Amino acid sequence: MDIPRIFNVTESAHRIHNPFTADKLATLGAALRLEPETRVLDLGSGSGEMLCTWARDHGIRGTGVDMSRLFTEQARQRADELGVADRVTFIHGDAAGHVAGEKVGVAACVGATWIGGGVAGTIALLAESLQSGGMILVGEPYWIRLPATDEIARGCLAGSISDFHLLPGLLATFRNLGYDVVEMVLADQDGWDRYEAAKWLTMRRWLDANPDDELAGDIRAKLTTEPERHATYTRDHLGWGVFALMAR
Repeated sequence: MDIPRIFNVTESAHRIHNPFTADKLATLGAALRLEPETRVLDLGSGSGEMLCTWARDHGIRGTGVDMSRLFTEQARQRADELGVADRVTFIHGDAAGHVAGEKVGVAACVGATWIGGGVAGTIALLAESLQSGGMILVGEPYWIRLPATDEIARGCLAGSISDFHLLPGLLATFRNLGYDVVEMVLADQDGWDRYEAAKWLTMRRWLDANPDDELAGDIRAKLTTEPERHATYTRDHLGWGVFALMAR
């Protein structure tokens, strides 16, 4: 079980696998007013930066689940590095359908709502692990401005314009599902640049070290086109944020 290898290559140097900087992640942790010993479940936990830094800064206890063997191992190494390995656990596995054995105070899926077939299904999945009065965190893209055509939407790596909402529409989706939006922290342009541009150096160094690898052609194609794609489409059209929800 693993994610497609190309993602393990392009994001191998990332600690945060979405458009958040470390400062934004810290802002989110502070905004949620996390109490020590709060149990946090993170589905699609990547390299574990959210759980590890919140364990260090707020004293939470966390469990992360991710399909990438590489990212899961990086998460465990990060826990050791920050001295929180006794507070966080990382599981290599399929987050889709994962329900915590013990109810948690915060259930999160930050940037991987495909695990539940979209926002509604992922929220329903997270709710199965949540204690009464707990909080759900969802990380999701939204349109800063609607693309004029589906071609532009595809340039933002969406299937079509209908894949995402404008921010008010996304907030309305949460309301219609029966949740209050109680906090949100939104990525900025620098966060998008850090997420996307960091891949380019990783790809170039990987290509220099692995010119004969079977994946080299795909990585070369991405490195050739991704800077212009990001500058042309993502920076002007696509936003991203983490939204904190509580059931009404």
